[in-house]
Amino acid sequence: MGYKVAVVGATGNVGREIMQILAEREFPVDELVALASERSVGSEASFGEDNVVKVQDLAKFDFKGIDIVLSSPGAKVSAEHSPRAARAGAVVIDNTSHFRMDPDVPLVVPEVNPDAIAGYTKKGIIANPNCSTIQMVVALKPLHDLATIRRVVVATYQSVSGAGKEAMDELFRQTRAIYVNDPIVKERFPKQIAFNVIPHIDVFMDDGSTKEEWKMVVETKKILDPKILVSATCVRVPVFIGHSEAVNIEFENPVSADEARAALTRAPGVTVIDHRAAEGYVTPQECAGEDAVFISRIREDSTVENGLNLWIVSDNLRKGAALNAVQIAEVLADRYLKKRAA
Repeated sequence: MGYKVAVVGATGNVGREIMQILAEREFPVDELVALASERSVGSEASFGEDNVVKVQDLAKFDFKGIDIVLSSPGAKVSAEHSPRAARAGAVVIDNTSHFRMDPDVPLVVPEVNPDAIAGYTKKGIIANPNCSTIQMVVALKPLHDLATIRRVVVATYQSVSGAGKEAMDELFRQTRAIYVNDPIVKERFPKQIAFNVIPHIDVFMDDGSTKEEWKMVVETKKILDPKILVSATCVRVPVFIGHSEAVNIEFENPVSADEARAALTRAPGVTVIDHRAAEGYVTPQECAGEDAVFISRIREDSTVENGLNLWIVSDNLRKGAALNAVQIAEVLADRYLKKRAA
């Protein structure tokens, strides 16, 4: 028995990726509905290689009869329509920031805390974490189990696709403008992004952090362990797809680089490529289109007791968003919806 699935935000970067991954992983879909804003109604969305569906108007759609909603339309839109879908009886897997810190909404990375999915019954909504948080906690989980993490200091190098298609277009236009000596036009970013880095993602908060940095702190605590201290600096870089992170970890217990490497090699969703030679590490260019969280540059930090450094790279549109949402749907369908149907 398959499921009736709705994809909200079907014409966006993440929505398109969700539909592709549903097809790739052969999720049991009996019927797929693509939803977006009124301006996209009637356009076509691809579900795998051979299936094309017409986009329908989210605002007018009746969710009655839909089993699972995979939602990625932006926080304000989600705040209105995800609860509406849940009231109609669907289980919503929401990829926006709106519900992540709601105590009645589980925040889930299937390799880290799949049992939290059971909490979906409170509101009918499961939250998908921030892209930069997802790849970090996938890497942290086996190490936390190994030696108990006390503190994490992370600097991110986040691609422009994390800010949407318009941001990708802006990087392309600015890069071209530099080569042909045209004026640089800034629309999506506060400063030039081509051939530059911008230490500013989302809005600034009272303590000087950006909201993206705050997300990494509070989401890591909610998903992995509230005792872990996290300090984050989030930076936008001129890369189209793929987030990178330089992570320094302090543990309560001794752990060697070899022990960490072995634990990470065994961990689900992780690929370790860590050779101390040229090309013996992974970059965003190589991770685009891949499902894994790639870990390189594993080494001990001699400046602190029980310290390690890691380099973590992942495709932010896949594991950082669409793939994680589909994996949640897989666990939901396998463990919970079949039981509910029975």
